[in-house]
Parts: sequence; C-alpha cells; structure tokens
Amino acid sequence: MYYDPQTNRYPYPKQTDQHYLKVKKDRGIVFDRKYPYIDRSPRFRFWDGFVRFLLWILVFPTARIRMGLKVEGRENLKKHRDLISGGVISCCNHVHMWDYIALMYATRPHKTRILVWAPNINGENGWMIRHTGGIPIPETGIGATLEYMKAVKGFLYEGGWLHIYPEGSMWEYYAPVRPFKHGAAYMACTFDKPILPMAFSYRKAGWIRRHVFRQIACFTLRIGEPLLPDPDLAGREREEELTERCHGAVCRLAGIDPEKNPYPPLFRNSERVDYYTTVYGVGYRGSW
Repeated sequence: MYYDPQTNRYPYPKQTDQHYLKVKKDRGIVFDRKYPYIDRSPRFRFWDGFVRFLLWILVFPTARIRMGLKVEGRENLKKHRDLISGGVISCCNHVHMWDYIALMYATRPHKTRILVWAPNINGENGWMIRHTGGIPIPETGIGATLEYMKAVKGFLYEGGWLHIYPEGSMWEYYAPVRPFKHGAAYMACTFDKPILPMAFSYRKAGWIRRHVFRQIACFTLRIGEPLLPDPDLAGREREEELTERCHGAVCRLAGIDPEKNPYPPLFRNSERVDYYTTVYGVGYRGSW
C-alpha cells in the first residue's frame, strides 16, 4: 500500500541531486590516482572485518527497530544467485541516513560496497563510511578517475556487489522517486553487469512511534529482479534506456505508477516539484 508522509521537516533543495546535510569536517584526504579505492591492505581488512562484525551483532538490530524496517523480495537473491554471483550493481531511492545499513541487512550475506560522495569520506563520519564499503568518487583529475574506474572494474569482475544511489543525494522521508543520473547504467553497460533495482517505501507509523519517538513513518525495502543492458543498443542510447527501465522498476517497487510519478526518469538539471507544499525545513535542526 502506498503511503506518502508529505513532511515539511527537511529542507529539500531546489535541484533534485543536491545535498542539504552539511559535512562539518575535512580530514584532508586527497582522492587522486594514488588513493586505494579498493583497499586490500591487512590493516584495512582487519578494521573492515571488525566493523562488519559490529554491524551483524549491534547495528542491524538497531536499524531494524529505529526504521521499523520490513524487507520483501529476498527470494530474488536466491532465484538469481548465479547471475548476481558474477558481479552486480544495485540501485534504489535514497531516503534515510541509515538506508544503506538497511540495504546491507537485506542483502546479507553478500558483502556490498557503495559509491560515495567524496566529501562524506573526508567528513566526520568518513572512517565508518569507508569501512562499511564506501568508495569515494573522485571529483577532479583524469588520472584519479581512471584509477577509480580500474578499481571498480576489478571489484565487479571478481563478483563484487556495488551499490549506487542514482538520485545523487539523500532526501529523508521523500516519497516520489527523483530523476536518475546515468552512472549506474554507465557502469552496467561498460562492464556488462546486471542492475538489481530496489526501493524504499513507507508505512504509517504506530501511535507510540509517532507521539513518543516523533517518527514520521516506517520503512519497507523491496528487492526486485535484475535488469540487463539491451544488447541491441549502444553508447548513450543504451545507458539512457537502461536508466529509464531502472527508474520505472524502482517506482513500481515503491508502490508508485511510473506514469503518475511527478518526476521524469532522466536527470536533466531537474528541479524539485512542489506537489504538496512550497515550504520545507520547518523546525529543521539536523538529522536525528
């Protein structure tokens, strides 16, 4: 059942890919051609394993309670196990600070990695983001981009699971699926890998959650079936066609008819649609 929280608590920006959370710290890391985008050092692997152990015993149960999380469609992971085990890219809407934790829980025991806005890796939570699978996207320098793409290619060809948020930023408790950038489709077409669409939708929170914990809504995460690039298309046309299919799949998994979603599937410097209010960020003091 489709439920739209229609909250005005968060200061959703004008452009649909823009961030409103502020990174308060810069750790000074340089994401250049020498940076280990996939770090295989013993030290990194030790801390990576330690953090993932904590996820299983502490963070996953906490996230389920905090988000009121339900997961549907895990049977698709088993159904398409052979395809997924050869390397897969997943995508979904980005609607909560902990939604990647929820995704990691839903896809267990797969060990996922995620493409991350570089300032987040440099920020105050960067160490934890890095050790929960974060791969920074370099913002300058062709050399850095080539090394980053080489690392991602190797990871996928080894059967890795890469997650991408094609909306480009997080908008908490936002119901419509915003336009998708073509990065996920570009990766899928370049490396000939499937895309697994997933989607968060909302359920009305119970009385205690609403009135005691001030929770806006509870979350359901649905896992869809893999989508493959069209072999009869090439170049940009192939990427855009796959992006459109992914956007439609995410809409349907979120309980939204793609034809009734207020946004088109492709990002074209897209701006926010004020379909229920023009005032956002009322009483906003940062994410809880």
